[in-house]
Amino acid sequence: MPRENLNDLVAFVTIAREGSFTRAAAQLGVSQSALSHTVRGLEARLGIRLLTRTTRSVSMTEAGEQLYESVAPRLEEIQAELVMMGQFRDVPAGTVRINTAGHAADLYIWPKLLQVLPQYPELKVEVIVDYGLTDIVAERFDIGIRLGEHLALDMIAVPISPRQRVAVVAAPAYFQQHGVPQQPAQLEMHNCIGLRLPTHGGLLQWEFDKAGEQCRLRVSGQWTFNGSAPALRAALAGAGLAYLPEDMVLEHIAAGRLQRVLEDWCEPYDGYYAYYPSRRQTSRALQVVIEALRQPL
Repeated sequence: MPRENLNDLVAFVTIAREGSFTRAAAQLGVSQSALSHTVRGLEARLGIRLLTRTTRSVSMTEAGEQLYESVAPRLEEIQAELVMMGQFRDVPAGTVRINTAGHAADLYIWPKLLQVLPQYPELKVEVIVDYGLTDIVAERFDIGIRLGEHLALDMIAVPISPRQRVAVVAAPAYFQQHGVPQQPAQLEMHNCIGLRLPTHGGLLQWEFDKAGEQCRLRVSGQWTFNGSAPALRAALAGAGLAYLPEDMVLEHIAAGRLQRVLEDWCEPYDGYYAYYPSRRQTSRALQVVIEALRQPL
């Protein structure tokens, strides 16, 4: 195939990976019509159909799947090697994509990188909040941020936070009206704010441990969220009890906006780690971000 047709292969692989001309065109920075023309030209030169198009979706033919499986890894290797060339520059450059939970993004990633990025104008960071156990390699992320118990295998892992601890909190006005639970079992009589996270396959169970006595509760209440930030807002508004990371609520407890209960039932657990694939080399941009994340606040 002529050398100038390498761009045609890049276009095909991007469409096949995204499953959409619209998303592929946005990623490549070209119009949908130009992208469609490119693929038609590639199919005409090969004499085979690579993609099946409908008004709603794009899928690969059998020949397209074979070409994708052969070409996509090689293009990724070429792209990775080109990125590696950036390490020979004095100034780190490029985009580092991070997949993380919202709590880690707010409390650790943002404040740590905020101190570093102004030093490197050509370095960009894309932070995607995701509560599923995403395969960062398959989804083309450079770094994943997860608690130690959820780390992916065969990865380099770097601790970026101290050990974590949960806190059960509610607004003082809520406790004045409904009373204060003294034991975890008494939470069944309270309005508890639920968290529905993909990592737990449903509503997050509230876990407690006191001197080796452990219990897991399926609490219930009027409100359920899929992130800790709205759960915190609901607790502050007096909507019920929330089960949240301690460092999210300490400021509100100190200010009297929230009151903590069952503290002696909440034991520390492993903190957050930044993890990334084990490679012979990492880009200068990735090195800068990892080094910033591992520093204490």
